Amino acid sequence: MSLFGHTRISRSEVEVLGALAEHRDVHLWLPQASPAAWEELAPTVAVGPVPRDEDRSGELVQHPLLASLGRDARELQRTLALTGGREELVGPPPPGGATGASGASGLAASAGGAGAGAEGGTGGDGTEAGSDDEVSLLAMLQHDVRADRAPDRATRAGRQVPADDRSVQVHACHGQSRQVEVLRDVLADLLERDPTLEPRDILVMCPDIDAYAPLVHAGFGLGEVVRDGATRTHPAHGLRVRLADRAPVHLNPLLRLALHLTELAGGRVTAGEVLDLARSAPVRHRFGFDDDALERIGDWVGATTVRWGLDGEHRADYQLRNVVQNTWRAGLDRILVGASVDGQDVDHVGRTLGLDDLDSGDLDLAGRLAELVERLGRTLRGLRTADTAGQWLRVVEEGVLDLADVPFKDAWQVAQLERELRRTAEAAGRVAGGGGVSLSLADVHALLTEQTAGRATRSNFRTGTLTVCTMVPMRSVPHRVVALVGMDDGDFPRSTTPDGDDVLARRPVTGERDPRSEDRQLLLDALMSAGETFVVTYTGFDEHTGQTRPPAVPLGELVDALRVTATGEGVERVLTEHPLQPYDLRNLGRTPDGTVPLLPDDAPFSYDPSALAGARALRERPTEPVPLARRTFAPWPREDVLLDDLVRFFDNPAKAFLRSRIGLYVPEVPELRGEGIPVELDGLQRWVIGERMLTAVLAGRDASATCEAELWRGELPPDALGHRTMEQLTGQVQELCQATWRAVGQGGWGQALDRESLDVDIALPLPDHRRLVGTLAGLVGESALTVSFSSVKAKHRLHSWIYALVLAAAGQEHARSHHLGRYSFGRVKGVGHVSHGPLPQELALQTLGQLVDLRDRGLDAVLPLPVETSRAWAEQYLKNRSVRAADERAAQRGWQTQQGGWGIRQEQHDTSWQHVLGDVLPLQDVVGTPLDDERWVPDVPHRLGQLSLRLWEPLLTGHETLERG
Repeated sequence: MSLFGHTRISRSEVEVLGALAEHRDVHLWLPQASPAAWEELAPTVAVGPVPRDEDRSGELVQHPLLASLGRDARELQRTLALTGGREELVGPPPPGGATGASGASGLAASAGGAGAGAEGGTGGDGTEAGSDDEVSLLAMLQHDVRADRAPDRATRAGRQVPADDRSVQVHACHGQSRQVEVLRDVLADLLERDPTLEPRDILVMCPDIDAYAPLVHAGFGLGEVVRDGATRTHPAHGLRVRLADRAPVHLNPLLRLALHLTELAGGRVTAGEVLDLARSAPVRHRFGFDDDALERIGDWVGATTVRWGLDGEHRADYQLRNVVQNTWRAGLDRILVGASVDGQDVDHVGRTLGLDDLDSGDLDLAGRLAELVERLGRTLRGLRTADTAGQWLRVVEEGVLDLADVPFKDAWQVAQLERELRRTAEAAGRVAGGGGVSLSLADVHALLTEQTAGRATRSNFRTGTLTVCTMVPMRSVPHRVVALVGMDDGDFPRSTTPDGDDVLARRPVTGERDPRSEDRQLLLDALMSAGETFVVTYTGFDEHTGQTRPPAVPLGELVDALRVTATGEGVERVLTEHPLQPYDLRNLGRTPDGTVPLLPDDAPFSYDPSALAGARALRERPTEPVPLARRTFAPWPREDVLLDDLVRFFDNPAKAFLRSRIGLYVPEVPELRGEGIPVELDGLQRWVIGERMLTAVLAGRDASATCEAELWRGELPPDALGHRTMEQLTGQVQELCQATWRAVGQGGWGQALDRESLDVDIALPLPDHRRLVGTLAGLVGESALTVSFSSVKAKHRLHSWIYALVLAAAGQEHARSHHLGRYSFGRVKGVGHVSHGPLPQELALQTLGQLVDLRDRGLDAVLPLPVETSRAWAEQYLKNRSVRAADERAAQRGWQTQQGGWGIRQEQHDTSWQHVLGDVLPLQDVVGTPLDDERWVPDVPHRLGQLSLRLWEPLLTGHETLERG
């Protein structure tokens, strides 16, 4: 029997091998970094394993890397002393040994006295390292390690490494993504310079293969991009790459779902967690969810205010059994009722309010969602009652198969799920001694995590492609190029914390497992397996702040060992510090003065055409971007104007410009949806509820039914908290409704306002004979009426003013326009009522023409006309004709966000204005200079003032009535 490649063997395995050796020959073929050190330590380690704190073997080796990285090999030698077998060195002897070749020498240890032999991976010309000028730095270091010899000062001085020696490369990068970019440039350069080097001669190892797998896929092997030929791409995209040793949980979505279920069973089952579950591929396949269905479900979940918990019983663990609001059960009931009732005559069943905007066509999707939640609930309840490992894993398997399905071509995933769960059950049985020991949910989750973690596999090796794998024994086979990626401090070597009940950890013995020592040994083995080039990348700088980060301790020891191996510029260039961006000039052979180039003679480091294009674009573009407000655009076409577009423009001229001229819709930054039961509502949440109640009451809905619907909806706090909030909102809605009915002379509790609409087609007094067209909705009698739960703002006043102008221009000179909303001044709160009209038709036509002209100017270029700011400016100026006072008033009341102003952001911080202006600017940088045809008021020096008066003066000088009550 032969066993290959061990770097550690447990004492129990040695006993098994000794028993086998009684009946047959047993051969252990062991790669050894230094046969010389093995022979030197033989007398010392012959006594066998000892407590680790008594082991002094590290003090007997000479080379610093063997002392710091080779503890696993020394402890293995101690363990093998128990076998009484015979040892044999296979390969050339270390003194004066081979140079420039690959790998460590081989040792054969035979149990039971039988002899054996193995071939060491050395080769070379037999000359001593350092005597030949062609010997590389890597070969010198490997020779010293094999011979267990630390070079003295004279030897080091005699070894001169030229600057173009790139046999050992250590690259300090900004984060994981940058490491992969640097690696592919290094490999592309090696393949370019050596035609005999092939991808199969390159091995890439990584401590955390799953973290780097997506980056490797993105950086290598995009063959279809290369074959397309439309654009130049990085040569690494032409390489075929194989990834080995990935964790099954990252390759099999069913295993990932099994882990997810154990996490959900111990959590609150929030809305986001269930939606993430529904979006997973196997669950989508089981329930037939496409992208549109998932988006629809997400909207339903948000509208029904599902937060967390399956039902009241599920919340019992949190002492909230009676709070069913905002659970999945309550949300599903609302969805199913909404799909069943018409929403007009009947909108609820019992105390369950149907969700709006559903019809019978949504029943199928609603049923599939309900089935998903029901099966999930059944699985989670089973996990909460399971006890033994068998019960736990049976529930997990049934739950996964209930919730997920895979296409026929992926049926292997089901088989692997069953196999991994069986392995987990067997592991649990070994831990429990074969009995039905009770396990907690945390125990089961830990077992599944351990069993589905990454482990060494036999696939995807020696296939002729570039291989990327983990750092485990039997991976450090000789390759011409060996690259280690992700050797970051904190990630390598692995850190472990002994369990408090681990008695063996109190005083460990040589030969017992130590992940940190194993990782150090793996680094040494990888170094000795490199034939021509050894490449290491690590995070040497924080990718966000640029702060320097130290290398992992073993990597720092390697760099130190290289610096005492030889001298010369090649040694000084072992460590390369890379810039943050791939398009940095240092990458492209244009290093600025006073900066160390990445390569000798400032040769280009990068092979990426996109990096070159980015660097060229960076040099060609202006150093300061020109904001939209300072750019020149072609005139906006002078066409007929829609009434809705005119009104929308004066809501926010900057937003209208972005939408109309460059097709950019700047979204308001949404607040993160909370996943807790609502306890206290913010201003926006109160407005949504108040606006909905106001609309319903004015439409004639019973006030009591409206209040009940809001209490059932789930957006209010539960129980007494919700009733208190409802009382406050009800009082405000009542005041607005009564003021509205007084203003228009009709309506009342349970009576809908008689609403009409007016088609508009008005010829404007403009040179190009344009028309204002559209529909004016919401007329009550001869008056235009808008009512909002919002506070009365400048845009609401403009809406009412424009509607009054439209009615008068259409020939209804006696018509009025009303807007009612909330009003507050300090502690005084009430209803604000703004009314406009009646107006002469001629004045209305002239003013509408001016408004359309302002809109044209605002679509030709950015118009400095923020609505609240312009209103404050015009009001102050019309009081005392002081430009300075108007500027100060406008800055304080409309533009500038005040420090400590209750978090209220003024127009200075409006997203659209920031976008067109390029930054958050003070008002004096916004006002601008009037155009020649914009000097309507002689003593107003800036454009903001001229435009403000043009917009607001007709409204403020006698045609508006503002009542507060």
